[in-house]
Amino acid sequence: MRMHDQPHSPAVRVQASPNGGRLYLVAVPPEALPPVRPRDLAAAWDAARAAAIEARWGAARLFRFRRADGSSLDLALGDPDACCWADAVDLTLGIGDCYGLSVCLRLLALVDLLARASWAGGLVELRRDGAAIAPALMQAAATRRLTGEGRFDEYDFRVRFAPAPRLAPGVPA
Repeated sequence: MRMHDQPHSPAVRVQASPNGGRLYLVAVPPEALPPVRPRDLAAAWDAARAAAIEARWGAARLFRFRRADGSSLDLALGDPDACCWADAVDLTLGIGDCYGLSVCLRLLALVDLLARASWAGGLVELRRDGAAIAPALMQAAATRRLTGEGRFDEYDFRVRFAPAPRLAPGVPA
């Protein structure tokens, strides 16, 4: 059952690859993928966490994005965790259209951002049963534009979530 009401997009063609994985031929670059509903991204996060706990490893995937100038960008998912998460999103939302693919890339980009951005530690609460993400961070991940490499611009997020500068004592506001 699909959790969104977007029609199947001809912008994404899915094929089996010779190595047993899946090849996604995407007619647009990552930065042209649409924003998604935060609740869909949160559902993908939960599905990916559950799949990882159950050790449901997915198949390798290759995404080939077509750029306006005719060139292409290949993003390969071979890491077991990334394959697991992509498979969970595929089973939850489907990633055979631009919307579902956008949810998948945003989930992977969010995990990537959290892994390398020490400043984001206060936006995630690690618990025994998983991690809780601040709603504002989930909203930003659902709606901010992806880069041409399918990631989030760390600077954009850092500026958005940086604490307000504090004035020195005795300095008028």
